[in-house]
Amino acid sequence: MAIRTGDLAAPFTLPAKPGEDVDVGLYIGRDVVVLVFFPLAFSSVCAAEMKTLGNSWDRWSGMGARVFGISVDSPFVTERFRQTENVPFPLLSDFNREVSSLYGVLYEEYFGLKGVAKRSVFVIDRDGTVVYDWVTDDSDLEPDYESVEAAVRSA
Repeated sequence: MAIRTGDLAAPFTLPAKPGEDVDVGLYIGRDVVVLVFFPLAFSSVCAAEMKTLGNSWDRWSGMGARVFGISVDSPFVTERFRQTENVPFPLLSDFNREVSSLYGVLYEEYFGLKGVAKRSVFVIDRDGTVVYDWVTDDSDLEPDYESVEAAVRSA
């Protein structure tokens, strides 16, 4: 069953790079957390999305939001993508698809690939409740950043 607005967020730990895990559960229920699932590193729309979030990083960090990007790419790929695109927040590898499955954001098939994360955003308030979710089947569509920002402000 997918996690959506009104549900308690599920805590998890994923690698940011080989040998370096990030326990997102430490922040859920304490800080405002933004989970940004994206299909595949180095694809054009994913790069644009990370660039947009990175370019507005001062606003996100100024609101006290903890932002985490998540894809099913390996931790080697997510770290290289973060470095290449100068992403100022962790990009986590959900290579085993456990978190993407838990949040209900996996494509059954994506251009012949099985188990790729759908582009989606979850905002979790300081009580650990999801206050905003956006999930799309259109991988060319970026989130409405103003709506995400409004959800962070209200959280």
